[in-house]
This record gives sequence, C-alpha cells and structure tokens, in this order.
Amino acid sequence: MFNKELTQLLMPVAADLGLECLGVEYSPSHGNGLVRVYIDAPQRAVTVDDCEAVSRQVSATMDVNDPIPGRYTLEVSSPGLDRPLYTPEQFARFAGQAAKVEVNLAIAGRRRFQGPIRAVNGNTISLDQDGVEVQIAADNIHKAKLVPQYDEPAGKPGKHKQANKSK
Repeated sequence: MFNKELTQLLMPVAADLGLECLGVEYSPSHGNGLVRVYIDAPQRAVTVDDCEAVSRQVSATMDVNDPIPGRYTLEVSSPGLDRPLYTPEQFARFAGQAAKVEVNLAIAGRRRFQGPIRAVNGNTISLDQDGVEVQIAADNIHKAKLVPQYDEPAGKPGKHKQANKSK
C-alpha cells in the first residue's frame, strides 16, 4: 500500500518533466532502505538524462514531504525489457504479451502465474495460464512484470549436438 502512496506523490514530478512514473518500490531495511522509481518516456527510450532529471526532482519532493523515516537510497530507472506492471492500464497496454504475476491471496491454490495477458476488464486482469483463463483482481497482485520474448538467432535452432570424434 505504501508503494501506491509514494507513486501518487511522485507521478506529478515525472509528468512535469514530460515523463510517466510507472510505479515506485520501497524496500525498508535496517539502516538504509531503497526507493526505486520506474519511469517511461512516451514514444522514445528513457535516457540517462531523464533519470538524472527525475532523480533531482524526486529528491527535492521527498525532502519536502518526508514520507520515509530514516535513510534511504533513491534509484530512478527505465522499466527495461522485463518491465514491472503496476496498474490495470499498464496490463491493457501489453495485452497479448506474456507476464509473470505473483498474488497476495492464492487463486485455486496458486500464488504464481505466467502466461499471455488476455484482457483487462475494470480492475480484473485475465491471464492465460496453460490454456486456462485466470481472473486476477488488481488489488490482489503483489508483483507483476512482463516476460521478455527473445527471438532465437538465425542458424542456431535449439541445442547443438557435439559430433562424436574417434581416433
């Protein structure tokens, strides 16, 4: 829940710079916690300059609002190929692509799911798990991310068998 509050606080900061705050992860720790802010840029890749600008503004916002007691490290990052998914809108944007989803409360005895995102209806994400549609409430999602699909390089299908050499 705290991550959602931090995201709400920091979304306008990224928006003021023409960027999108996808989500915030806070990992408390004895002595030094971690605040990781994921940003995205519309129609282009996120640059180091984007991360630096957001980091400066987020740092100032965090200093003024002081939402985290104690010390923490701030990281600002692009989402990468295995981008985290935080909202139903983000799931909808990647419909058809594979995602890994971990839930808080088990569904049919499972807490981890992986498969293509079928659809998003309101706050419910439909995922294809081994040919079976699974309905997952957005509020039940603990962690979710896309599963990158890597194309196999041409001329290298599967594992190569080593030829037997006899002398």
